[in-house]
Amino acid sequence: MISQFFVLSQRGDNIVFRDYRGEVPKGSAEIFFRKVKFWKDDGDGDAPPVFNVDGVNYFHVKDAGLLFVATTRVNLSPSLVLELLRRISRVVKDYLGVLSEESLRKNFVLVYELLDQIIDFGYVQTTSTELLKSYVFNEPVVVDPAQFLPLGSAGIFTAKRMPVTTIAKSVVANERGGRKREEIFVDIIEKMSVTFNSSGYILTSEIDGTIQLKSYLTGNPEIRLALNEEVSIGRGGGSAYDYGLGTGAVILDDCNFHESVHLDSFDVDRTLSLVPTDGEFPVMNYRITQEFKPPFRINSLIEEAGPLKAGVIIKVRADFPSSIIADKILVQIPLPPYTTRVSFELEPGAVGNTTDFKEANKRIEWGLKKIVGGSEHTLHAKLTFSQESHGNITKDAGPVSMTFTIPMFNSSRLQVKYLHITKKSKSYNPYRWVRYVTHSNSYVARL
Repeated sequence: MISQFFVLSQRGDNIVFRDYRGEVPKGSAEIFFRKVKFWKDDGDGDAPPVFNVDGVNYFHVKDAGLLFVATTRVNLSPSLVLELLRRISRVVKDYLGVLSEESLRKNFVLVYELLDQIIDFGYVQTTSTELLKSYVFNEPVVVDPAQFLPLGSAGIFTAKRMPVTTIAKSVVANERGGRKREEIFVDIIEKMSVTFNSSGYILTSEIDGTIQLKSYLTGNPEIRLALNEEVSIGRGGGSAYDYGLGTGAVILDDCNFHESVHLDSFDVDRTLSLVPTDGEFPVMNYRITQEFKPPFRINSLIEEAGPLKAGVIIKVRADFPSSIIADKILVQIPLPPYTTRVSFELEPGAVGNTTDFKEANKRIEWGLKKIVGGSEHTLHAKLTFSQESHGNITKDAGPVSMTFTIPMFNSSRLQVKYLHITKKSKSYNPYRWVRYVTHSNSYVARL
């Protein structure tokens, strides 16, 4: 049972606000944003997804630069409320096509109509896009998705391979002329967590993956989605590290499926059959902790260069094919608290790199616009201290962390072999799109 729901922009503007029970002060949105913006409990980092201020529990998630927030005075399960907020953002995106501040403002009537059907007096009724179509009748105002396409190689990549309008389209909107474009999207999204020791060897590694499906097929025909036949569940198989095995074995520690998925032939030929509902939903979630080849290798070194000086060297090597380009790369390393000044030296010919010393947090930030597979990049930094380190420099610094996105790449090598759609007629041939994306979840190298 929640008391309020609201959506804030990055500036703190109240875009959507709904008070269901009148138990929380009207100024809660301002209190929340001020607390999040000036969070200092830990002295660093973002505010946690759940916190309490003056007896009011605040829950929030970030999506597309927007803050989806719920408040309550009741002791609710944090996981329940956070999942509700994620599902609300997903439903809104399904209906608007593009999730942004402009699309929310232009479609505020539709958004409020959705909220009134999703939540009644603070209690959740449904978050199913399919069921909501029977009760929501407003048409979305179309917002040009091209202006929200991310810059850089990922945005260029997406634009080259599929029309922008197809990946940011409402599930209830039709094409010009009243016709609906028949198409279906399958995304294999993996979040990777890897920890290296000071020598560059892997200490821990894990992949959290999901197969997301978004359907624009009329009549909801049955589809069959086939995965690698080499997929095995459990630890009965061997290592999946050897890349010389072609597609190779894919060993999943565990997995779960959407309620609409039928597993009648999964054990035989690794085929999933389902009747997709409208909107976006996860067909399958999986986890891998078996040995795999990480996309990046990080080598770092920090050593004293004098009484009050030290040097830092960070090398990043891309261990994936040269046809693949990673973007949105950010490398960070905490420095000793007595660091007063940092000077940087990049390799010759480096383009699109940014370096910064965050003096308040004593942290180096190295940003790279893109990294081509097979390349290696190096950063040299000279540190100046206000006091001697007394040999504790490696204890006071690090570890190195890295964030990145790699389009059309997945380390697990889980693949969609084919996507079969039951035909209504001989001429029925909808568009099929399959995409792969790898994100960093926790990519850390110790000094």
